[in-house]
Amino acid sequence: MIDHVSISVSDLARATSFYEKILFPLGLAKLAGRETTCGFGKTYPEFWLNLREGESTPPDASSGTHVALRATSIAAVKAFHTAALENGGSCNGEPGFREATNPGYYAAFIFDPDGNRIEAVTFVEDAG
Repeated sequence: MIDHVSISVSDLARATSFYEKILFPLGLAKLAGRETTCGFGKTYPEFWLNLREGESTPPDASSGTHVALRATSIAAVKAFHTAALENGGSCNGEPGFREATNPGYYAAFIFDPDGNRIEAVTFVEDAG
């Protein structure tokens, strides 16, 4: 249903470096780059960063932006979370099962340096 998504960032170079590190465990790479935008994906750009100077939002759950990206394993979710914390992101939910959502729903949530809330999620069969 959704072909691609974009989020606003206040510093494209910083955001590109951050996302290169946290998206790598999810199998996503930088596939396109222009002066004010950068796209990540597997075969084509599906996740875009757009420079919006002056629109930085402090990290909190009320910022409104939430993007969930599919991971292939629990290890990939953990690696995403670790990479985020090691590269300027902050935790908004430790890696773990979210049983209230679905017994097999395993996710981690982070805030990027601009306050965007990004999630990595995988589904584990026989978890419940």
